[in-house]
Amino acid sequence: QVQLVESGGGSVQAGGSLRLSCAASGYTRDIKCMGWFRQAPGKEREGVVFLNFGADYIYYSESVKGRFTISQDNAKNTVYLQMDSLKPEDTAMYYCAALQRAYSVICSFPLGPHEPNVWGQGTQVTVSS
Repeated sequence: QVQLVESGGGSVQAGGSLRLSCAASGYTRDIKCMGWFRQAPGKEREGVVFLNFGADYIYYSESVKGRFTISQDNAKNTVYLQMDSLKPEDTAMYYCAALQRAYSVICSFPLGPHEPNVWGQGTQVTVSS
């Protein structure tokens, strides 16, 4: 089984930056793709950014394209989300998620919130105006 642990959330003013980390442990060789979802109070969980675990394909939602950057450190089994030019509407709980399968799959982005089978505990991001 795979476990995901997020860190790096916090509070910033609009225009500021934060970097989230998601460390994977366990049977990481079965991770096919990973990404970040976010959920604001009263809203549905939305996919923000995804990558294949080989990082050869990356998807950004229109709401974050040009401001957020996802990267991967294979040696540390860690995915990072660099968030720049933050806006108040980015305020949400951010969740790292992974699609873990013992067989070959092709990840089709964006993932729906029902697709990942491994989730982190979430980290809060608050952006004030």
